[in-house]
Amino acid sequence: MSTETLHLRPHEPVAERVLLPGDPGRALRLAQQLITGVPKMLNHHRGLWGYSGIAADGHPLTVQATGMGGPSAAIVAEELIMLGARRLLRVGTCGALSADLQLGQLLSAEAALPGDGASRALGATRPLAPDPKLQAALQAPAGVIVSADLFYDPDPRRADGWRADGAVAIEMEAATLFAVAARHGLAAACVCVVSDIVSTHERIGDEALLAAEEEMGRVAFAALPAA
Repeated sequence: MSTETLHLRPHEPVAERVLLPGDPGRALRLAQQLITGVPKMLNHHRGLWGYSGIAADGHPLTVQATGMGGPSAAIVAEELIMLGARRLLRVGTCGALSADLQLGQLLSAEAALPGDGASRALGATRPLAPDPKLQAALQAPAGVIVSADLFYDPDPRRADGWRADGAVAIEMEAATLFAVAARHGLAAACVCVVSDIVSTHERIGDEALLAAEEEMGRVAFAALPAA
């Protein structure tokens, strides 16, 4: 398998297990939380910060930002797989479509509706499932999410349609990640912090988001024991 990649220019090895935040800043914070010592920068090309190192369990871990949206996530996931990644876990944020969700809570994706162009371009026509073993290991409430292309969506009717299809939250990368992993026969899953309430436009505060992000890091790492 080729290890020459165009968008990731690795300075360190990619671990078999990878956490995938969208936000480069979150990648750094999670690497500092979960990797012992000083995390080593894996990639900084195109602003896609990534880090590798030895985690608290004594085994390698990579944390690599994907950027925003399915197209960027697809590129990063494909190139990480070229470089040796085998279990991929998205760690991001989502907006609540359901009134049952609260700001700051964790939500794992029991399925991802392909509301985005990238996952549909990869052949998705129905809800995409995470790896069952990874999903079972995530100690967080589960629900159906939808992956979309637009953060600032001018058409509120789309959210109503996704609610009717069973989605409780919306984000931008999970369906594409699941589709890429499925193409390669690899494991992927997703856990997110609820950062917004779509119907009321409420937004989590910065301190609360950082605290929830740290809890998400603990939950995600616990779900990815060394192989």
